[in-house]
Amino acid sequence: MSVVAAAPSSSNGVPSGKVIPLPRTPSPFPSATALAMEKMSIRELEVVFQRGSMPDLESLVGWEFRGFNVVPLQSIPFMELVGIKKFVKGFYRSDDGRVLGYNSPAVCNVIDGRWHLKPSDTAPKRYGFYEAYPVDPTARDNHALHALLLDYGKGDNPRLDIMRGLRDYLVQVDPANPDLFLGKAHFAIGPARVNLGRVNFFVLERHRRGLTDYASR
Repeated sequence: MSVVAAAPSSSNGVPSGKVIPLPRTPSPFPSATALAMEKMSIRELEVVFQRGSMPDLESLVGWEFRGFNVVPLQSIPFMELVGIKKFVKGFYRSDDGRVLGYNSPAVCNVIDGRWHLKPSDTAPKRYGFYEAYPVDPTARDNHALHALLLDYGKGDNPRLDIMRGLRDYLVQVDPANPDLFLGKAHFAIGPARVNLGRVNFFVLERHRRGLTDYASR
């Protein structure tokens, strides 16, 4: 499936071209490519995910990424009702050198509109913390070896927080575009893993400068 017919496409069905340098001031609106991915089926997104590549972890540090969940059409009204269609993920470096991250809730306005964080853009809520690192093929969480793992079990979450079970796998959609990513989640229940990617993917796109270290949180 070609997302933007006028643009040359890579083998995974998304626009490809010259390498795009990291923007100093990213657009406040989602790109045409990201919006087209929101219309893809779960099966099409799985193909894009499998053909993706591992993101450069260092290029994520100090940035926030606007995100939205892609789910079957019948589930969209529920996600908008409970306010989890749109969100932001951020990445920062801890004092011990690890790359950590967080989630922030966003107002669920139109998908092609601006991202407004809750309770405000200048003082957003941050929760759902995780550690980000390349997938270890010898570890239990090794679903996608070409992905980064966002491990909520290693984040600074309350002991009984259900989010501690989340394991997000993140790939870069196009090697020429360092700003667009596709993620899928698993959920850890003891040694078992539930593949949430069968019903839900999420798209991330570079949004704005974020935290640079743990102390700033």
